[in-house]
Amino acid sequence: MRSDPMRSTALDLTSPELVADPYPALAEERARGPLAWHEQSGTFLTFDHATVSAVLRDRRLGRIWKDREPAAYLEPFNLLHRHQMMENEPPEHTRLRRLVASAFNRGHVERLRPRVRELAAGLLAGVDPAGFDVIAEYAEPLPVLVIAELLGVPTELAPELRAWSQAIVKMYEVAPSDAVVAAAVAAATDFAAVVRELARERAAAPLDDLVSDLVRASTLVPSDGDGAGRTERLSEDEVVASAVLLLNAGHEASVNVFGNGLVAMLRAGIRPHEDQLATCMEEMLRYDSALQLFERTATRPVEVAGVELEPGQKVAALLGAANRDPAVFDDANTFRVDRDPNPHVAFGAGVHFCLGAPLARMEIVESLGHLLRTFPDLSLAAEPESRGTFVLRGYRTVAVTGTPVG
Repeated sequence: MRSDPMRSTALDLTSPELVADPYPALAEERARGPLAWHEQSGTFLTFDHATVSAVLRDRRLGRIWKDREPAAYLEPFNLLHRHQMMENEPPEHTRLRRLVASAFNRGHVERLRPRVRELAAGLLAGVDPAGFDVIAEYAEPLPVLVIAELLGVPTELAPELRAWSQAIVKMYEVAPSDAVVAAAVAAATDFAAVVRELARERAAAPLDDLVSDLVRASTLVPSDGDGAGRTERLSEDEVVASAVLLLNAGHEASVNVFGNGLVAMLRAGIRPHEDQLATCMEEMLRYDSALQLFERTATRPVEVAGVELEPGQKVAALLGAANRDPAVFDDANTFRVDRDPNPHVAFGAGVHFCLGAPLARMEIVESLGHLLRTFPDLSLAAEPESRGTFVLRGYRTVAVTGTPVG
């Protein structure tokens, strides 16, 4: 039995109107109260910055993976989630994140900055300034190529990586169709096979890439007694799941944050100065959040916004709603390139704070700066086309035009 909530909401998270622009409806819900029971998803929804932040940080609310059913059919999808850190809590999360972070933080991100600039220049050199899709021709290929190079995945697989990722993440929406489920199973099967083969190659002959580091990643766990302790390593399934998570998260956020933020700026006629690129990037993250919903499960009784949740009860942090909370952000519905401070929760908070945040931030600053320097008069050439999803919010196409400098 769930506890009786303070209120309920009939918010339809799948409606085209909400997908097109969720913020007016989210503002109405936030004004009615910080939390509501949502029958459509069987979850409590949280709407304000304070409650969302508390949900993200409360250790009594965890990411508890449960295999999707039918389990046998969905095993390829389940396998990639069962063994990844984002779907586990301490101590398993701690072990996985420690091992992955030890590889991920080994100077890989900053050494990629020159390569990001090189890729940005090359991609923009090939577009037609009279009209091009800034998503398909720039925002998508750049971070896919970067994360593929970081992990050591052959760059010629970039189109497949993007297609597999999009098929898998559509499963995170509220009510995926049978076609979406079938596509996700196929993508997970193919994605895992490629990464597994690569991991075995790197185990035999390591290179200077992240998959090699994941295969080698180890940590010494002290003994409870007088012994010397033991060395922990990632299993092959954990290496595969971790690499796929990094490949997915390593570009999904960058693509959608870039597209959402760029559209907001172009519609408002905003151009950041060079010294505003960092604060502008943070505002892109806040203003139109790429990730709108992050679910947690009560592992023991816990009170959220005055409502007692029982073990097993789910609660969702609505990040986009929190990032427009006027109690925290002045003029919250306005895009301000110089907003500082900017305590958004676009990357989450607590133990599940996004491990790839430094990479995403670097990519967005570099790619946005290069785009605006190359096309200072960039403008929308047509109405952007939405991906049509709520949980992971973004654009499928954004047609632009501009006059290149030089």
